Amino acid sequence: MASGFRRTKVQAMFDVFDTDGNGFLEEGDFEALAARWSRLPRVAASPELSLRVRGVMMGWWQQLSAAADASRPGRVSMDELMTVVERLPAMPEAVTATADTIFDAVDENGDGRISRDEHQRLVDTWHGRSMATRDVFDRLDQDGDGYLSRAEFALLWTQFWISDDPAEHGNAMCGPVAPAA
Repeated sequence: MASGFRRTKVQAMFDVFDTDGNGFLEEGDFEALAARWSRLPRVAASPELSLRVRGVMMGWWQQLSAAADASRPGRVSMDELMTVVERLPAMPEAVTATADTIFDAVDENGDGRISRDEHQRLVDTWHGRSMATRDVFDRLDQDGDGYLSRAEFALLWTQFWISDDPAEHGNAMCGPVAPAA
């Protein structure tokens, strides 16, 4: 059973993904998410990366829709999303593959690391609008070198999707997280 903190951060992502605000995730929401990611410069310039990004986004839709209530095919509730999120610790390869694809999409200059500005684009892209991130990058950049390596990014991404511990740095990966209500 997920903690209140984990549910709060996943609810924030649910609200971002639910583009029409109808209280359910639907295939169109993931199409819109894939379209947002396709506009990133590196993704737009690379057909291969564009296909990978779309494959990841729509692959997660397939995972979610498989968990949907049969009485509402094609519609995923927050509780159904939480059911899938609670399975993520048993799916580390899928989480890491997603992290690798997102890393490549956001690493705009292809230097193998994510800068503060590139991380800001990640947050803005997830949310579909400009987001104030305050000191989030400083919290993520634990070695203080001004960048996130692929390994750092994968760990932080995994913490975001799997961790129940509010002290884990990765919980801020997609922007500031409000305390659990």
